[in-house]
Amino acid sequence: MYIKSLELNNFRNYKDLSMEFHPEKNILYGDNAQGKTNILEALYYCGMTKSHKGSKEKEIIRMNEKEAHIRMCIVKQGVNRRIDMHLRRNKSKGVAIDGIPIRKSSELFGLVNMVFFSPEDLGIIKNGPSERRRFLDMEICQIDKVYFHDLSQYNKIINQRNNLLKQISSDSSLMGTLDIWDEQLVEYGTKIIRRRKSHIEELNEVITPIHDKLSGGREVLTLQYEANSLAEDLGLKLAMNRERDLYQKITSVGPHRDDVEFDIGDIDIRKYGSQGQQRTAALSLKLAEIELVKKATKDFPILLLDDVLSELDRNRQHYLLDSIEDIQTIITCTGLEEFIQERIQVNQVYKVTNGTVSQEKQ
Repeated sequence: MYIKSLELNNFRNYKDLSMEFHPEKNILYGDNAQGKTNILEALYYCGMTKSHKGSKEKEIIRMNEKEAHIRMCIVKQGVNRRIDMHLRRNKSKGVAIDGIPIRKSSELFGLVNMVFFSPEDLGIIKNGPSERRRFLDMEICQIDKVYFHDLSQYNKIINQRNNLLKQISSDSSLMGTLDIWDEQLVEYGTKIIRRRKSHIEELNEVITPIHDKLSGGREVLTLQYEANSLAEDLGLKLAMNRERDLYQKITSVGPHRDDVEFDIGDIDIRKYGSQGQQRTAALSLKLAEIELVKKATKDFPILLLDDVLSELDRNRQHYLLDSIEDIQTIITCTGLEEFIQERIQVNQVYKVTNGTVSQEKQ
């Protein structure tokens, strides 16, 4: 699978853009704040229906414009496919696959598989639990449509329950409806906990040997799923914390409070690891994501590297580039570093300057 072309209209700093990609290694280079990352964001958004930054649609549409368009053509198993995305400031986005509109974004999942790696991802280990949950959720959603549905339902239930908790403080007659939302929270929350737990187990099988090689055999990395509640105890814990929730007007129990622990030996490197250990674990995590997608889909994902090589030392650069030999990769960087051209065969190069893209001869 690979991206064949991209067309943008009023997306970020691009008025109009049309470009084609090589099935193997592509480089986008230029100074900072010229629009390199915006191209990767558009590709990811078109494949995953969300920004890797978590940006809202109104932030993505070009300033002073009412709507934006993204069109991405891919080749999957030798067949050309097209994804069209229509973003509007005051309406929900429209998505079409091969010219046929889809009603739910979940219908797009599984068509394109992408792994996005940016400097911000190097901080996923030391940052807050919400970033680790987001990484985990996006990873599972790519390969499991049922999980995407369950997670979407759960998030809606949490929002409804939290709103109800606020309303009950001024209208106690609404108390009876709390049981309805609790039943649904337990139903979908239980599914999410069990799926996350099984995914962490699968992830450990892949990430441990990757990290072993990255650390030169000096460290053994394991992940622990820190569930806010066990699946079988969710209903009981929710009931036990009801008074607390009513007082605080927020739901305190459920998988929206989960975390993932990263251990080297008996040391939790989220809290006590060195920066080098945290960065190596983050790189291991991304490389493990590639392997899990390959295993689940029997195909290679598309890799988007956003200026991440400049943040890694030589050993980690070597390992990363050696690991992406058979994957379509789109790399952004500020300059055509000799190291990149020495280490991999670059097939296509673009220079990005203030929202314009020019292809350079190879």
